[in-house]
Amino acid sequence: MLEKAQRLLEKGRVEKINEGIYNVIGDHGTYTVAQDHEGRVTCSCPGFQKRGICSHSAAVIMLTRLPIGKIRKRLRDIRGK
Repeated sequence: MLEKAQRLLEKGRVEKINEGIYNVIGDHGTYTVAQDHEGRVTCSCPGFQKRGICSHSAAVIMLTRLPIGKIRKRLRDIRGK
């Protein structure tokens, strides 16, 4: 997932719309990612609704330079590891 997020950034597929609001062009559509002032994100894609994390939201986190450790911790929390 992190590799896919990095590719989204490298291909310029993340667009800032407003403060804390981004459109991310994924493989299956364009999704809206919102990030609050504490760095928490939500995404409109089905994957985020199921898992609570996705490559679109990870791309926004990377773009806003939140530490990669927070991304990995979120993944561990979701996976129960």
